Amino acid sequence: MTAPPGAAVRTAGLQKTYPASGPRPAVPAVQGIDLDVPRGEFFGLLGPNGAGKSTTIGMLTTLVVPTGGTAHVCGLDVVRDAVEIKRRIGVVSQNNTLDSDLTVAENLEFRGRFFGLGAREARKRADELLELFGLGDTRGGNPFEISGGQAKRVMICRALVHGPEVLFLDEPTAGLDPQTRTNLWEVLRELQASGQTILLTTHYMEEAEALCDRVAVVDHGKILASGTVDQLKGTAGADTVITVAYDAPPPDRIHALADRTGISKVEINGGQVRVFATEPDGLLGELVALGAAEGVGVTDASQLRPSLETVFLTLTGRDYRE
Repeated sequence: MTAPPGAAVRTAGLQKTYPASGPRPAVPAVQGIDLDVPRGEFFGLLGPNGAGKSTTIGMLTTLVVPTGGTAHVCGLDVVRDAVEIKRRIGVVSQNNTLDSDLTVAENLEFRGRFFGLGAREARKRADELLELFGLGDTRGGNPFEISGGQAKRVMICRALVHGPEVLFLDEPTAGLDPQTRTNLWEVLRELQASGQTILLTTHYMEEAEALCDRVAVVDHGKILASGTVDQLKGTAGADTVITVAYDAPPPDRIHALADRTGISKVEINGGQVRVFATEPDGLLGELVALGAAEGVGVTDASQLRPSLETVFLTLTGRDYRE
């Protein structure tokens, strides 16, 4: 089986189970993931910690050997054609993997030489990328003495030196401040606009909404939903959140709403009521009317339609993850 010409990444039933070790049982990290990412798309894998995102990226970049299913990148099998795939992809990991014994520019130049560029061509390519990413002033510096945002951009430059067909980003903005994160988003948008295929993992909902053409929500090694952000908002059963603040204790009859079809939950905190509903039509007016019937006024009210975050929480739950 080979991937079609238009597919940058395709998987079918992709699995990874880590074997038992001593008292620890076998761990099914990825349990049958199907992906189809066309060339030129910005695709996001969303999921909480331990969902299987990084293991999936590991298999697609040939660092982790699958235990089931198939995966093709640039039309090549990740097991049989691992060496050729490495020539065609760029990978940016979560942590700073730059060489501290080399300058910023040398990190790029050495990567270019590794992929077959001549010395002059590698130097030229490094200079072009550093200027493109606004890093010209750092070229002679130590990559561990620049800011975290600059180091992340240098890592992206290094991954792009050899002109990869697909760029893999694993939690690219983890640990960055909001301003730096936003600046990096602009860089990634420009990359995609130039035709670069990008696949990233993230647990930042705002990041996925800002960047991705399509997303897949992953948890416990399985895809729970996939599509455009708007498609997920419309089909994943996410709740609309209706909030009403009363000027006195809310009417007791509000508690009964929790038993109604289309209402997931009712939260009451002092004079504030929050209703989570998949069928919100008319609820805000009903809450106001319930208060008026008992002489309780409304001081504030809002209705928040489903967001990617509410979709994510609906699919993966609200429990803490380690």
